[in-house]
Amino acid sequence: MKRSERACAITQILTEHPNKDYSLGIFSEMFSCAKSSISEDLHVVRSAVEAAGLGYIETTAGAKGGVRFVPYAKDDNLRADLEKLKTVLEEPDREIGGGFLYTSDIMFNPDVIKVAAKVFAKKFAALDADFVVTVETRGIGVAMLTAELLNLPLVVLGRETRVADGSTVSINYFAGSTDSIRKMSVSKRAIKAGQKGIIIDDFMRQGGSVTGIQHMLSEFDASVCGVGVVIVTAKPVDKKVGDYFPIMILDNTQEQHKLKINPEII
Repeated sequence: MKRSERACAITQILTEHPNKDYSLGIFSEMFSCAKSSISEDLHVVRSAVEAAGLGYIETTAGAKGGVRFVPYAKDDNLRADLEKLKTVLEEPDREIGGGFLYTSDIMFNPDVIKVAAKVFAKKFAALDADFVVTVETRGIGVAMLTAELLNLPLVVLGRETRVADGSTVSINYFAGSTDSIRKMSVSKRAIKAGQKGIIIDDFMRQGGSVTGIQHMLSEFDASVCGVGVVIVTAKPVDKKVGDYFPIMILDNTQEQHKLKINPEII
């Protein structure tokens, strides 16, 4: 392979597996060339990735030596994408009463949830978490993409137990937005004691679902190191969750809903 061909192949491998470490030896063996040649190839890859605004190539410390791709959206690009998302979410016919918005088409649109996942990955990259966790159903897409960007497994808490889960742990929790008791369950194999999880959810009004997830993790002696929510309502002010990171804040006190982008993002 020519250097340009190797650089293209390396770029594809790294960007398709974000935050995954690759030693120079792996690429050296893959392309049948010296590590010094791979090192020079990586200079080309690093420049191309950063110039395109995809993120950056980070050198891995240690005797083996290696690299990883860290996705990192440029602030200008991120702001533009979030403004587009805000415009779509503010469409008048999305108001469905009770301070809620119709978001199913948004939360299952890959182009949209990729933007949210990049925000969460940027926010939580340094937390050294062991997994990302969410509860069925609309938050699964953005949680899955966030987990992929952070190179972490995804744990999905089900609304009901399934035979394929084997032995499970189930809890009841109070969904404050609907004044009802709900159930969530997960396989005993999914979470280990002492692990740390990042909670990702699509919408929060009072924080009942997130609180339920927190209680579930405590059943495993696992802890929460971060909470990310795509849309959070401004009212009620007092949530059941004390510390969370929203992307959009919904002003649900107006006749027509208004959204603002969390200023902490950029």
